[in-house]
Amino acid sequence: MKLLYILIALCSILSCNTKTRVDLIVHNAVVYTVDSNFNIAEALSVSGGKIVATGSNENILNHYTSDHITNARGKSIYPGFIDAHAHFYGYALSLQEVDLTGTKSWDECIERVKNFVKTKAIQPDQWIIGRGWDQNDWLDRSFPVKDRLDEIFPQNPVLLSRIDGHAAIANQVALNKAGVQPGDTIAGGLVEVNKGQLTGVLIDNAINRISTIIPEPGMPFLRTAFTQAEDNCFASGLTTIVDCGLLRRQVIQIDTLQRSGTLRMKLVALLSDSPENFDYYLREGPYKTDRLNVNGFKLYADGALGSRGACLLQPYHDKPGWSGFLLGNADHYEQVLKKIYNSSFQACTHAIGDSANRTILKLYAGILKNKNDRRWRIEHAQVIDSNDFKWFGRYSIIPSVQPTHATSDMYWAADRLGGERIKGAYAYRLLLQQNDWVALGTDFPVEDISPFKTFYAAVVRKDAQHFPPDGFQIENALTKEEALKGMTIWAAKGSFEEKEKGSLEKGKWADFIITDTDIMHCDPSDILKIKVQYTYVNGEKVYERE
Repeated sequence: MKLLYILIALCSILSCNTKTRVDLIVHNAVVYTVDSNFNIAEALSVSGGKIVATGSNENILNHYTSDHITNARGKSIYPGFIDAHAHFYGYALSLQEVDLTGTKSWDECIERVKNFVKTKAIQPDQWIIGRGWDQNDWLDRSFPVKDRLDEIFPQNPVLLSRIDGHAAIANQVALNKAGVQPGDTIAGGLVEVNKGQLTGVLIDNAINRISTIIPEPGMPFLRTAFTQAEDNCFASGLTTIVDCGLLRRQVIQIDTLQRSGTLRMKLVALLSDSPENFDYYLREGPYKTDRLNVNGFKLYADGALGSRGACLLQPYHDKPGWSGFLLGNADHYEQVLKKIYNSSFQACTHAIGDSANRTILKLYAGILKNKNDRRWRIEHAQVIDSNDFKWFGRYSIIPSVQPTHATSDMYWAADRLGGERIKGAYAYRLLLQQNDWVALGTDFPVEDISPFKTFYAAVVRKDAQHFPPDGFQIENALTKEEALKGMTIWAAKGSFEEKEKGSLEKGKWADFIITDTDIMHCDPSDILKIKVQYTYVNGEKVYERE
């Protein structure tokens, strides 16, 4: 009998010695690998920040051992969500500024600014910055005027941006500092006047007159801002964000904080269309670390539909005679795109209106010539003429879209576009069909950071109150599998990162989340109730729900 016990003990020891030691094992889960076959596993193992294997509970537990073994208790695991189009840097700053989202009137905006000034003990001469107002949510949908800002803040320069960042209102102090005068003409922008007097409203490029003179934030401020921002993102299941429209100095700040360990969020930086960026990066080429990928440029074709800055082929339905405008001329876009084509960078262009989209699609086509793997993107691709969808497939142009824009804009979009033109707007199914994949994002802080809202808007096409009952233009909804791919592997592919993230496969970074509800099988009405339990980046737990 003693010999039997010894043999059993020896077998146990030998069995343990044959197992591969790893850093982490998670088992008893529903693991959506989002691999090419959309396989579902039960467990995964992680070592060195990367996925070692996925498979059945038995297979993983029999072949691997670890000091850190997590029983997921039947919960669902997904690749970390990737936001293919957002503004992480701007979102971080906005968390330290006046939050005007959800306001129902200009009066409410004013009250929020007053409370902010009091709470933060803002001093005279100190800038007051805010963002998030949307006149389309107000009973009076006209743009505000600056009179009350002038009265209440006679010493502080004030700049309050619209939710989409394509319009803003400034008080007289700020306008004076920037030298803005009635009658100023600005390429790609408007300075609003009424009876010869400044209203304070600035559209698109006109905002730059003021934003460029606002003092730059210091590193201590950024550490606080970025920490709060990434904590919110990790709690939402985001592990990589494509940050659209950064300057070189902002990229350097991000890289510095990532290398110091302060900033753990992975970022893909799309560089803004500026001489400084082109001069440096076209000479030096893309820049890549484990957490930062600088591989593309973001151009701006037009403004936003909500502020009537989107460039349309025909006049606005609710503003006869006005069709919006391009933010630059066609020669500029063509010259820049040719430079990008002769480099290793991507071209990604913001285009909202059908005229802007047509202009950029044709410029892309003339340079790309035919099908290719350059993955040049149209950011938003919001309003497309029925004759222009074909350009995406013919020249391998990738739509990078934000489904929550559809459910935010649906209340007034038809007013802007009319009953016929609206059919080509927010047409994600039609766009998907061109190349059989599409990258999904939020555009936060224009929209909420939640990827679950992205998923819900893409699949169900309703708002949080489940309106409209049959979904907004439901024929352009995506399936659940398509939506999940758009937020993971396709979003990674949109930045040439599909070989390192976006799915849970051997050799890829162990970026994954565990949720309390299975998004693929729950009732649609429960999607927005889903909570992230854990978020891992490179195998490190960066978020745990309390």
